[in-house]
Amino acid sequence: MSDVVVGADGLARCRWGATPPEYQAYHDHEWGRPVADERRIFEKLCLEGFQSGLSWLTILRKREAFRRAFAGFEPAAVARFGDSDIARLLADAGIVRHRGKIVATIENARAAERLHTQGRSLGGLLWSHAPRSGPAPKSLGELVSSTPESKAASAELRGLGFRFVGPTTVHAAMQALGVVNDHLARCHFREAAQAERTGFRPPT
Repeated sequence: MSDVVVGADGLARCRWGATPPEYQAYHDHEWGRPVADERRIFEKLCLEGFQSGLSWLTILRKREAFRRAFAGFEPAAVARFGDSDIARLLADAGIVRHRGKIVATIENARAAERLHTQGRSLGGLLWSHAPRSGPAPKSLGELVSSTPESKAASAELRGLGFRFVGPTTVHAAMQALGVVNDHLARCHFREAAQAERTGFRPPT
């Protein structure tokens, strides 16, 4: 089975992004595209933590509910959540009701706010660990679950008080946020992601 699939629109995609429609939209328009917005970066890192042990499709289908439940993933707002919010979130069937991950998201918001008071950003931290550009992967088998860069970023995040940010979770976030472009060489959308990096100014 080929790792790149040509869809009905004639465009080649990484096989994982061909179906269902939620994956295709995510693959085509989000995954691998560079992001500088702090709220979106915080959201992605937290949702990757919620994904641990689940499929990403589950998270995609619940993403709007997550956004409503977590104040649009504005770190300053989530950092103010308390016990009543935890109880509310545990009762919300629209999200993944895992106490550890819910508490971690609140703690991560507080850690992000501490980072901001130091004149730094979560995006700047992740982009500071961007690897040097290498050859495009030719098959899904060449993709890895973590890298030296994601391990270093994970260690830095944990040292700052972030939780549910292991090397695999961080690497997945880096792929999604365009810090790493892991679209396959024959995927139509690899070039689109690379083009967006031209002139892109990573956050600091």
